[in-house]
Amino acid sequence: MPKIKSNSGAKKRFKLTKTGKIKRAMAFARHQLECKSPQRKRNLRGTTVSSEAEANRIKRMLPYA
Repeated sequence: MPKIKSNSGAKKRFKLTKTGKIKRAMAFARHQLECKSPQRKRNLRGTTVSSEAEANRIKRMLPYA
């Protein structure tokens, strides 16, 4: 049987946790930073877990992850 291709953009952006959840970077931290408060910018630094609805779509893009 032929293999399914993984989505290249998704490969670079998402990682799976041990329990199968999707880990991703925070959005809104790339530009127009002068109008955002330092606390908000600090909180956008880390990673977060995607919602269940998004996780199902991402898992389809990463069949072998």
